[in-house]
Amino acid sequence: METALTRLVGVRHPVVQTGMGWVAGPRLVSATANAGALGILASATMTVEQLRLAVREVRSRTDAPFGVNLRADAGDARERVRIIIDEGVRVASFALAPSRELIAELKDAGVVVIPSVGARRHAEKVAAWGADAVVVQGGEGGGHTGDVATTVLLPQVVDAVDIPVVAAGGFHDGRGLVAALSYGAAGVAMGTRFLLTSDSTVPDAVKARYLAATVKDVTVTTAVDGLPHRMLRSDLVDALERSGRTRALAHAVARAASFRKLSGLTWSQLVRDGIAMRHGKSLSWSQVLLAANTPVLLKAAMVDGRTDLGVMASGQVSGVIDDLPSCAELVARVMAEAETTLARLRTLPALPTPG
Repeated sequence: METALTRLVGVRHPVVQTGMGWVAGPRLVSATANAGALGILASATMTVEQLRLAVREVRSRTDAPFGVNLRADAGDARERVRIIIDEGVRVASFALAPSRELIAELKDAGVVVIPSVGARRHAEKVAAWGADAVVVQGGEGGGHTGDVATTVLLPQVVDAVDIPVVAAGGFHDGRGLVAALSYGAAGVAMGTRFLLTSDSTVPDAVKARYLAATVKDVTVTTAVDGLPHRMLRSDLVDALERSGRTRALAHAVARAASFRKLSGLTWSQLVRDGIAMRHGKSLSWSQVLLAANTPVLLKAAMVDGRTDLGVMASGQVSGVIDDLPSCAELVARVMAEAETTLARLRTLPALPTPG
């Protein structure tokens, strides 16, 4: 299936695997790429040198195009951009809007720039700055999210910009792909659906929690870092929501210390990153620290398998997913379902001509 997205990035299918921290590593990204979709490597939880090694590992596993997701507000963003350019990565994706300068630097080197946005005005801004495409996530999506449904947000953005739009938030099958295409999107991006594959390195016990979840078990909370965050409801989430300021600050400091050791950041860098992640919000100091060290909470579950100590970012679609296919099986299934759906739509009787 050829769309503006497949032509832009050189993949066979208009499907994107999103750059999920601690989840989208070399194994998942290369498996996605080999399946003909666009795999995105998550770099926010890696050091600069780890990123370079991860990119090279993906390259050793596949000849297909792939991308790297960056935090535009990271202090070492330019170093990471240089790695993308030097290593010949096809796509740079961003969780926040990159600057005009970063976009220009990447485009001058032939890298495709695809920021992720959650509002029409943000899509208009990055399109004006030269972005090649944009991923638009509706409120159904996992992780940090907004409150506008994909079915409302997507057509707004499609009508507002003249670059390819990739739809995210609530997609997991071929019917969703066709629905997104009917709105004018050039493809779909999926996170939770790729997390729940046999190629994902997330521990089996954690995957079991996702598979057991119903739609009502997926919640949006601001208790973790002060920003709306969609995840599986757990005892930890309940405890954070019940914690008073003093207890929340103590938890935040303890987890910040863990993340500082893991990342090599200084305390001042940690606080600065936390403040940068506030997005103009009025947050307490505990929330500032938690905003900076949320990766530790994600790592506890996604890497260490500690669902009691970590958070599990999740789209609402986890409530309707019940299996763990390989990436190859998943992408093939999505495309087969899309073709079947399109064929069924072609059999519908034509509407009568007015007049």
